[in-house]
Amino acid sequence: MSDMKSRNVGFPHRVANGLRLPWPPTSSKDRPQASTRQAELEGLQFAFYARLTAIVVVSAWLFWIVPWPRDLYYGTYAFAFFLLGYIPYLLRRHPYGETIKLGFTVLDVALVSAAILLPPPTLVGTDWPVQTRLRGQEFLYVLLLLAEAALTYSPRRVVWTGLSILVIWSIGVFTIYSLPDTMRFNDVAAEGALSSAAVLDLSFRPTFVGLTAWYTQLVATFLFTLLLTLTVWRSRRTLLNQVEAEVVRADLARYVSPDVAAALINRGGSDFGAPATRTVAVLFADIVGFTKLTEPLSPERTFALLRSFQERSCAIVFKHGGTLDKYLGDGFMATFGSIELQPDAPARALACAFELQQEIARWNGKRSGRGADPLRVSVGIHCGPVTVGNLGGRERIEFTVVGDVVNVASRLEEATREVGGSIVASEDCIRAAGAQEWITRFQSSREIQLRGRQQGIIVHIST
Repeated sequence: MSDMKSRNVGFPHRVANGLRLPWPPTSSKDRPQASTRQAELEGLQFAFYARLTAIVVVSAWLFWIVPWPRDLYYGTYAFAFFLLGYIPYLLRRHPYGETIKLGFTVLDVALVSAAILLPPPTLVGTDWPVQTRLRGQEFLYVLLLLAEAALTYSPRRVVWTGLSILVIWSIGVFTIYSLPDTMRFNDVAAEGALSSAAVLDLSFRPTFVGLTAWYTQLVATFLFTLLLTLTVWRSRRTLLNQVEAEVVRADLARYVSPDVAAALINRGGSDFGAPATRTVAVLFADIVGFTKLTEPLSPERTFALLRSFQERSCAIVFKHGGTLDKYLGDGFMATFGSIELQPDAPARALACAFELQQEIARWNGKRSGRGADPLRVSVGIHCGPVTVGNLGGRERIEFTVVGDVVNVASRLEEATREVGGSIVASEDCIRAAGAQEWITRFQSSREIQLRGRQQGIIVHIST
């Protein structure tokens, strides 16, 4: 690495695996909130479908146990309950969608409470005292609204739903409790102590209303609200942590190779980058004649050209499981098998090189259509044992590979000008990749002398 040539140092470049960068990252502070908002919208949609399921199940149950035409009466409530859910669902993306949803939550609680506490008309119902409406277990239907609120990933909606239930249900209970014909335990007990038999007889009176059941409902509603709020809050925090981790991973992957970013996050910064020796394939690529090509171009067009080349090249490197080690002006260095052991690293590097040339050919077709000069990209590939790990000081480190293999790969890329090829791969790389499969893709082979080396090397050339 120390004697590797520097290319076009005057052009802007970015160190791929370094941690000190020449330009700041795009602000990402709004992305966790946006992702959480999207999760809430998806939760609202899921809650609406869950609401539809509940309406269908409860309606089928009521039509089964309630005689005609009283089931039609409750079917009307079910349809109204559907509308109260469908309207805020349609307006979920409205600027005041949250306020609309909270308002309709109050209407939901009021509607379900009315369906439970108000007796049906005499024509379709039974002539029972209204106090008997408090004797059944229908209050459980009200608690289903808490479950629906919990599906929206919003602790605020759970708390609001719980408060609405406590207030509206209490109003309904006390309205019935305050009716003139209601028999209350306190009214009877004022006349003197009641025997157990008298209490039992009183509790079976149709117009008797005791507050013990209401107290139990209040406590149960409070506990359900508290537990569901904590559950949703924890789920939301987990979601936020996951989103923030993905944002960090995405931001980090913009400045280092994605596999390096993943390894940093998954293994922890302190455990990543310890020196190790393994067999790695190294690929160097460079735009031939870049200085002459960009001489008539403005700095903005030169920058755009470089950026387009880097985007296309990196996509192909990552597609084949490679690591972008660094940008080198108008070229780059990529490695295969440096993060994790890849037995097929040489084959990956060769496949990457040929697909890169195919992509450049397609790009040249587009460039020629608008009168731009074609590009020629040279590639050199070699493989062998290297040392991988972190290099640098306290303020800046770089995950990279070090060894003679790197220098040879760089020299092979330089040698493309001399031998007249677009891809030059070493014999060692071809053998490691499976010679029978790859040798036919190269037009010629020869021994060449690389700059700075005494011993020649056999290479295969693709024009």
